[in-house]
Amino acid sequence: MLPDSTDVSQIVIPPITLEWSAWFSWEALILDARRKDTGVRVPSTSGVYEAKHSASEERLTIGKASDLRLRIKQGLVKGKSPHSSGGGIRATEDMSEIVVRWAVTERPSAVEEELHKRYKAQFGCLPIYTKRT
Repeated sequence: MLPDSTDVSQIVIPPITLEWSAWFSWEALILDARRKDTGVRVPSTSGVYEAKHSASEERLTIGKASDLRLRIKQGLVKGKSPHSSGGGIRATEDMSEIVVRWAVTERPSAVEEELHKRYKAQFGCLPIYTKRT
């Protein structure tokens, strides 16, 4: 039996500001960041990331992570941990042309959803290696 009145609530989500990193080459991300003057340090915190060809605005993938370092370096770039887009990118693309950036956020799922929505509005589809939001 359903109740006589419907419970209604409104959720107001405050804006989220992203401070994107610079674009880093795929090749630089492969290098070990623990060695002096090599590699790129990716933070071990939650956030979102994007990969693209350096000469294009179209993204290859847009993703979220609870640990950016693990997701980008170990999953996407090196393939040492599972990644939904990494295998396809590594098998198909010229790695010397790929760049990656990220932004730290405490709300990666909400940000990824919005980035996907904006990307679809601009390009008519999700990035080629992104299967779903």
